[in-house]
Amino acid sequence: MTYISLGSLALEAIPRLETPDLVLRAPHPADLAAAVALHQDPAFYRYLGNKPADEEAVWRRLLGQLGQWAALGYGSWALEEKASGRYVGAVGFFEMQRALTPSLRGTPEAGWVLAPGLHGRGYASQALAAALAWADQQLPAPRTACIIDPDNAASLRLAHKFGYRAYARSPYDGGEVLLLERARPAQ
Repeated sequence: MTYISLGSLALEAIPRLETPDLVLRAPHPADLAAAVALHQDPAFYRYLGNKPADEEAVWRRLLGQLGQWAALGYGSWALEEKASGRYVGAVGFFEMQRALTPSLRGTPEAGWVLAPGLHGRGYASQALAAALAWADQQLPAPRTACIIDPDNAASLRLAHKFGYRAYARSPYDGGEVLLLERARPAQ
């Protein structure tokens, strides 16, 4: 039987990235209170199922982020604002086994969330640029994908800025999402 440790050894394996305003670092249990507060903000969860997430769901999400790194060698980073040291969101890649048609299984799915009070400062662009630069060097997959609510204009602009292009629509979680993909640039 094989056991996977998610202790300090796993956290040390998660790369730390920096942008001018953010640190992309391993998610940590100490992020829970700030993450729960974000997930209770209607401006935050509007395009994430349009319902708040309670502490239990946010805790499971945080553990899932760590588990993705341990199981797949990639995952999501916590976003920490350099100026304040606050947890302000997450960015990264994951495999969610979503029931979508067409399927995303086997394709790293990109995702990003940011505290609404920080929108418009370029933080999301910085975070996604750093994550994609890492992915282009480290992920073996020829492409990444993402799903975005068709009404989320800001997220769609960000995805297009970094080369994601829509290729399908799919029903998901009581609504509809756009599926977008980005090919890894030739090296």
